[in-house]
Amino acid sequence: MPANKNEQRRIVLQGRQFHFVSYEAIPANEKRGESAVPPMWYLMNEGHRRPVMPHVPGQDPVTLERALGRWVQEHIFSQATAGA
Repeated sequence: MPANKNEQRRIVLQGRQFHFVSYEAIPANEKRGESAVPPMWYLMNEGHRRPVMPHVPGQDPVTLERALGRWVQEHIFSQATAGA
């Protein structure tokens, strides 16, 4: 059972909605050679999740939404214009 309840945020930028979900930390698995992963925010898209940034429980919602919006600008919209 998760120690923390997953949080969700939906933000709309340039007419598109982006859905983010927080997940708790994942411990390292030495047998598989996998490193530990801290609590993270992930962008959910078509059944896949993409790591975005560390999740900080209790973070100010306005600050969080600004940070998620900056991430979208830098990683989604800037890639779209670079490929155009």
